[in-house]
Amino acid sequence: MTENKTLLKPSRPVGIVGYGAYVPRYRLPAKEVARMWTGGRAAGLPIKEKAVPGLDEDVITMSIEAARNAMKRAEIDPAEIRAVWIGSESHPYAVKPSSTIVAEAIGAAPHVQAADMEFACKAGTEAMVMAMGLVGSSMARYALAIGMDTAQGKPGDALEYTAAAGGAAFIIGPAEESLAVINASYSFVTDTPDFWRREHQIYPEHGQRFTGDPAYFRHITEAGKTLMEAAGTSAKDYAWAIFHQPNTKFPQKAAQMLGFSPEQIAPGLLSPVIGNTYAGAAIIGLTATLDIARPGDRILVVSFGSGAGSDAFDIVVTDKLLERRDKALKTQDYIARRTEIDYAAYARYRGKIRMK
Repeated sequence: MTENKTLLKPSRPVGIVGYGAYVPRYRLPAKEVARMWTGGRAAGLPIKEKAVPGLDEDVITMSIEAARNAMKRAEIDPAEIRAVWIGSESHPYAVKPSSTIVAEAIGAAPHVQAADMEFACKAGTEAMVMAMGLVGSSMARYALAIGMDTAQGKPGDALEYTAAAGGAAFIIGPAEESLAVINASYSFVTDTPDFWRREHQIYPEHGQRFTGDPAYFRHITEAGKTLMEAAGTSAKDYAWAIFHQPNTKFPQKAAQMLGFSPEQIAPGLLSPVIGNTYAGAAIIGLTATLDIARPGDRILVVSFGSGAGSDAFDIVVTDKLLERRDKALKTQDYIARRTEIDYAAYARYRGKIRMK
């Protein structure tokens, strides 16, 4: 095997010691977006509805909620966390980190490394790989990796149907303490400009159908296939598979291309009811899967970030998951807690009404 296809395996076994999700309660139905921009034509809508942050919510506040859920399951002293990394493409400050505020709020500061990540929708898994390296090298016992977004779509654009809010937090620590052991990861990256936002632009641009085959599908399948080849596994060896979910069709097609059945991806397929949570779009699916998984279950997770790249993970659930997963709200608890809003409220909450 060539060196660029080598799995990323820490010298010290690591895993997920605690995990937590957060999804805001407000929901904008896709049919409401269609009412505004297509005269109400609702055929072929990419999702049912999407989660929308309230006026008092942003990446920082939502990261704190997810991190606190992860802390409840980890049952560790927050002062033992030596890194707080937050992946997002909608950090509330252009110059000022989100991570320092979250570290203070959960009691991890001041003896902690903090940084913000950005790689479109794989910023959260990017933070997880870094946390694996820090803990796996024994430089730290615990590291917190978060993927969280309050995504925006240009009014009337296809993204407006799916660009949602939410995400997840993972405390990475020693394998012997873990709810799920991360056996290895693999990353596949190219310069494929399918989605971008230049400085001072309010809304991102995308390459229409170019975002599919050369971007999403190429990177997802290459990352997933290479990891399984290197690990000596195939789709039948996994109880569950989770893929980045910008809509409902893409992850289902990717699963089919890699040999997975619809039943294997069902628990993590949340995009129809919460939309595309961007940096949290793959890992929030992992939280939903961990909420129902059993000891011994093997899980494949493959993220995707425009620009473009994918991170793939091979994960095995341990007995400790059953002991601690009920200590915090589950992902489905947040999904069930919903308040429907109309387009006018959505435009106000997301700052789409601008006065010159």
